[in-house]
Amino acid sequence: MTMNRRTFALLAAGTALLVPGRVRAAPAMTVHKDPTCGCCEAWVDHVRAAGYEAQVVEVAAINTVKAKLGVPPGLRSCHTAEIDGYVLEGHVPAAAIARLLAERPKVRGLAVPGMPIGSPGMEVEGRDPEAYDVMAFGDSEPKAMMRFRGNIAL
Repeated sequence: MTMNRRTFALLAAGTALLVPGRVRAAPAMTVHKDPTCGCCEAWVDHVRAAGYEAQVVEVAAINTVKAKLGVPPGLRSCHTAEIDGYVLEGHVPAAAIARLLAERPKVRGLAVPGMPIGSPGMEVEGRDPEAYDVMAFGDSEPKAMMRFRGNIAL
């Protein structure tokens, strides 16, 4: 079989995808949560299903963790996670986490304020998911980074 330049280029590109070490594993996260929170556990299941390794740390004084990590009071929810230098507050969908880690914006983190019905970990049988914003926060005023209905980006 003869190989032209196009065939060689396609084979080389395909081989590059198979070389070990080219694909970076998702970074591990630490999730701080109240010991009695069930929706927090459901969110941890969501991020684990998306390929993130999540270590859970149960904390009785969760607001102390939020304050230490710089989560603005108006954006707080039930659990707080740390991943690769960022903070995740509340029921942030895995798709928003992936975008954050891919784009690496100059923010402290992402938050889903409150506990919107249908957000990851807050699914309620028989209830339609609410639309909600994933907010980026840091040194400037928080702003919407993505909008979701349930686990679907809008």
